[in-house]
Amino acid sequence: MHSLILKAVALLGCSSLFGPAIARHPHPRAVAVPSSADVQQLFGSQLSKNAAVFFPNSPQFGNLTDRWSPFTEGDTAVVIEPACTEDIVVAVKLANRFGLPFLAVNGGHGTTSSLNTIQRGVSINLRALNHVQISQDGESALIGGGANTHEVINALAAGGKATATTNGGCTGHIGPALGGGFGRYMGYFGLVLDNIIDMTVVLADGTVAHVSSTSNPDLYWGMKGAGQNFGIVAEANFKIYDPPTSNWVYAELTFADAEHQIEPLFEAMNQLNSNGSQPRELGTVYPIFTINPQYSKTDPVIVLQFSYAGTPEQAQPWLDLFSNLHPTVVLKRDSLLPTEIQTAASQDIDSPVCASGSTWRLFPLGLKTYNATANRAVFNLYKQLIQEHPEFSGSVVQFENYALEGMRAIDAASTAYAHRDDNILVSFAPVYAPSKASDAVALDFANKARQIWHTGDTPGRQVTAYLNYANGDESLEALYGYESWRLGRLRALKRRYDPYNRFRFFNPIRRNHDGHRGD
Repeated sequence: MHSLILKAVALLGCSSLFGPAIARHPHPRAVAVPSSADVQQLFGSQLSKNAAVFFPNSPQFGNLTDRWSPFTEGDTAVVIEPACTEDIVVAVKLANRFGLPFLAVNGGHGTTSSLNTIQRGVSINLRALNHVQISQDGESALIGGGANTHEVINALAAGGKATATTNGGCTGHIGPALGGGFGRYMGYFGLVLDNIIDMTVVLADGTVAHVSSTSNPDLYWGMKGAGQNFGIVAEANFKIYDPPTSNWVYAELTFADAEHQIEPLFEAMNQLNSNGSQPRELGTVYPIFTINPQYSKTDPVIVLQFSYAGTPEQAQPWLDLFSNLHPTVVLKRDSLLPTEIQTAASQDIDSPVCASGSTWRLFPLGLKTYNATANRAVFNLYKQLIQEHPEFSGSVVQFENYALEGMRAIDAASTAYAHRDDNILVSFAPVYAPSKASDAVALDFANKARQIWHTGDTPGRQVTAYLNYANGDESLEALYGYESWRLGRLRALKRRYDPYNRFRFFNPIRRNHDGHRGD
């Protein structure tokens, strides 16, 4: 098969940069912050001709620094838009030269509070590196660090291929992969990170490393589950596959009488989930507590989203588990192409959920089973939030349920991702206009919800939190695993590859920053 390229990356002025993964780590110098003119001259003289530099007085600066959730916005001094890997190297080395913090950005959808701690930062916006190139043998695809999920799905589909992706069209592909990557093909192909073959990684000192199971295998292990702590992925090769089906079924069931549906609905969810053994064709089946003003501005409804990889006849017995509960409305679409399922589920790049402006916060928890009593208590808590604080009417409570067969086929010790034993991902998700007072309200209600869920889960089970959704107040063990060897290995990698903790703005393994080596 000939190569398929979504967008060619300009390589003029960019050279092959691979070197040893371990280089000397000069201490980032704390010197006087350069003026915009000095930075323009320094960066402009060393970047490739297709790269760009933006300052606060640039017309594009606001759009480039806006994040999906304003809660996560830090202080940015300059935006660098690289056109190739060499430009990322230049940005990192110059930031180190002047002691400026830096952060790689694609979609800007991370919600952790550690993101807003960057001050006078260099934003390395990878969006222009959005190439998707299918290999000649059709078994892998080279995907740029700036490609989003929508682009990956559509580029691969044009070549008759598919791979594991997340569900949201506007989120980056590689960023979520570094922390896991849940999606509809999880039952077939595993997590997004399980499909990484190799990566081109710019390390903290500007060294470029080729990272794979045979080249820097220790870093390969750590990048797959904790990658934001170690480097910037310029591009990566992913496994790709013939799609398991050309037909998807999507249904959306609304239960307006939610008060009377909680117990039977979650009983049906446990029957479907069956301790994480649901059929791989059941891509996503999850309920959401939400407000629909069509029914009430204060009383929540339950919306259940259902997607099945197969024919309507194959999907129907599973859909009957919920349609037999007498939903108020059933919207069903059959014979959807893989490229159409995101739009049907209102998760595509132009859907409202992708719009920025409101503060979105996620407070995740991994569970083994659905506890209907706990979920009723969370329902009542959510209802209380809406009734006492109407400004939170856009908030939701998510119960994400995926097929796990593909993920469970991977040896849990083979990657840094620590939560393959979780069956369910729940999140209390406050959404509101940016406000310090509302931040405090959101945290209060979310903490109560997390405690209710944890108390109702399997007795003695420890708290786990999905890294990509983390709020930032979770323990390192909850994020990276309770086995002592896991954090020990990650800390050793941190000392080796980033001793000065330059990568510290996304749920960092090392939480202090004193400018010195250490844990």
